[in-house]
Amino acid sequence: MNNTSSVPEQVSHRRVLTIAAPIVLSNATVPILGAVDTGVVGQMGMAAPIGAVGIGAVILSAVYWIFGFLRMGTTGLAAQARGEGDQGEVVALLMRGLMIGGAAGAMFVLLQVPLMWAAFTLAPASEAVEGYARAYLSIRIWGAPATIALYAVTGWLIAMERTRGILVLQLWMNGLNIGLDLWFVLGLGWGVEGVAVATLIAEVSGLGLGLWLCRDAFAGSAWRDRAAIFNPNRLRRMLSVSGDILVRSVLLTGAFTSFLFLGAGLGDVTLAANQILLQFIEITAYALDGFAFSAEALVGSAVGSKNRVALRRSAIVTSQWGAAGALMLGATFWFFGWILIDLMTTAPDVRTEARAYLYWVALLPILSVASYMFDGIYIGATWTRQMMQAMLWSVAIYILALALLLPGLGNHGLWASLLILNIARGVTLWARYPRLEAQVSQ
Repeated sequence: MNNTSSVPEQVSHRRVLTIAAPIVLSNATVPILGAVDTGVVGQMGMAAPIGAVGIGAVILSAVYWIFGFLRMGTTGLAAQARGEGDQGEVVALLMRGLMIGGAAGAMFVLLQVPLMWAAFTLAPASEAVEGYARAYLSIRIWGAPATIALYAVTGWLIAMERTRGILVLQLWMNGLNIGLDLWFVLGLGWGVEGVAVATLIAEVSGLGLGLWLCRDAFAGSAWRDRAAIFNPNRLRRMLSVSGDILVRSVLLTGAFTSFLFLGAGLGDVTLAANQILLQFIEITAYALDGFAFSAEALVGSAVGSKNRVALRRSAIVTSQWGAAGALMLGATFWFFGWILIDLMTTAPDVRTEARAYLYWVALLPILSVASYMFDGIYIGATWTRQMMQAMLWSVAIYILALALLLPGLGNHGLWASLLILNIARGVTLWARYPRLEAQVSQ
């Protein structure tokens, strides 16, 4: 198999960039698709379809997000198996991920009626918006098996350091989706259903392309080795890693959700300003993910081959690039953030309010980069239990910061607390790192 059994020994800057650059570029295409989805529906001249596509996409994103552990867990475990030279386990991990993704997606298809009922009970909308949203969801839900299985494909490709394949995959899916959006909605007049069908076709075809990109895994007989795929010990290990990541992700999402809810209590203008500034955080995540994913692949290989020197080198080199990226983002937000704010809103009061808190988002990449990079290091090492424990401590510190700062400082206290959360994540993970190195043999 190509690139599964032989792991290059040298962890170079070029190798890090080879992994990271395609991820950063592929992430840059994601907001474009959302803008096109909204834009084509907006041509219908009604507010309800725009809201319906927005709420439908949010519902599905929340449901699919539950299985985000499949991407991270597959990357860490497959990178380690690759480092060990265990080709059979490398393939078995891909097959397990595909089966879990397919089964989870099929479950959502079967349970789509109660799922939609629960979603609109928790987030009620007007009759018109709900009607359009139900039509949208009833089509898109059929793509659930492909979408969730793609998490495993993406994680496996990162572990194999084939991130160019991920870029190709993302460009194909988003490009096809945009083209079909324009044809189905503007050309054929299918409206909301056209957006849903376009996304469904892109998702299913994306899985097909993803499997083709992983085709060397199917070249031998390992992908049919049921004993290896259903090995009880390996399955328990995968479930343990996945469970830790899931709990950690729930805690992190809960913290960000509380930020939104607490901001809503500070007035509509402040809420709108925070929503705009949160886009800066999303940009930060998209940019730094490339270097964190590099850490996942390289650290995983080093841990799998029990090479402590390679582990430290992987952690240092990827973090150097992550820090450089964070400094560039911080400087960009500091000097040019007001331009982005003005592009996102024309309301004078919202612009003024957002600019008042701009320095927080300029500081955030710089002071948060450690949390991103250590997340990648720990995922690669599958130190997920320690990762979850660090998140528990960090969220506790965040809650304490909110209690102390929010009453007196208002929205400044809210942003300070969010920054403290990310600093705490980096510090608590850093404190555990020496034990990780100590466990890896030279």
